[in-house]
Amino acid sequence: MSQLKKWCLSGTLAGLGGLLAVAISLGTARADAAGSATTTTTTTTTVTAPKNTQPPTLSGSPLVGATLTASNGTWTGSGLTYSYRFLRCNKTGGSCYAGGTTTQTTYKLTSADAGNTVRVRVIASNAGGSASATSAPTAVVTHSAPSPSTGCPSGSGAIQAAQLSAPAQVAIDRQDVSPAVVGRSTQQLQVRFHVSACNGRDVQGALVYVTAVPFQQFSIPPETATGADGWASLSMTQLRGFPAAAHQQLLVMFVRARQPGNNVLAGISARRLVSFRVDLGR
Repeated sequence: MSQLKKWCLSGTLAGLGGLLAVAISLGTARADAAGSATTTTTTTTTVTAPKNTQPPTLSGSPLVGATLTASNGTWTGSGLTYSYRFLRCNKTGGSCYAGGTTTQTTYKLTSADAGNTVRVRVIASNAGGSASATSAPTAVVTHSAPSPSTGCPSGSGAIQAAQLSAPAQVAIDRQDVSPAVVGRSTQQLQVRFHVSACNGRDVQGALVYVTAVPFQQFSIPPETATGADGWASLSMTQLRGFPAAAHQQLLVMFVRARQPGNNVLAGISARRLVSFRVDLGR
């Protein structure tokens, strides 16, 4: 083969090699582009299961033939649905017999409930799971209505606020605060009030309201219902108006307890001023 033919063949092969490299490079780039085009990102949203922050309650008179109504209480979580299980319990709220679960929030008391108490268990559910919480027990269910002469139900033990009628009145007879001495650095107060009626019987379901006097010393919490022991606990946060005086020694509060459904200025209610010790050196 002549030297000229060798040069031509060598140049042809070199050119083909270059074209082949370019073709392979383009094919790889196209494959990479196609691969990246099919890549997707998946985002998973987690739903938090319900959690109870304030227990459910029962309202209504604990009398045979009367209807009790359940409230859900307070829950965290989204997309919640609720179901209810009414429980017939002994006089102290224990040894409960559970009926079936229902979506209805009401329960009509029957003669089988007489001499017992009733509680409600609320079940909250969402895509994250479910949880339950149980109310305090009602007063003991009876057959009789309040006495027209006193407005007090018969028997002994705790009274549902809804059982009272005129001329009965509730009383705010005890209170306490935490911390026991309110200082300049006190940011949160936990105040508790006890409500009674009919010669000192605990009142369950009375609505308690409290505010500092003068205003703007501490926040005004929502009305809170008393439990089976007659106590209501309320949280208050310090505001810029505290202290109200440079040498303040007492934190005065206006407290009201009332029967649900009554006018706030009338009905079966009680109002009083209470005070707690202040030490601005703290």
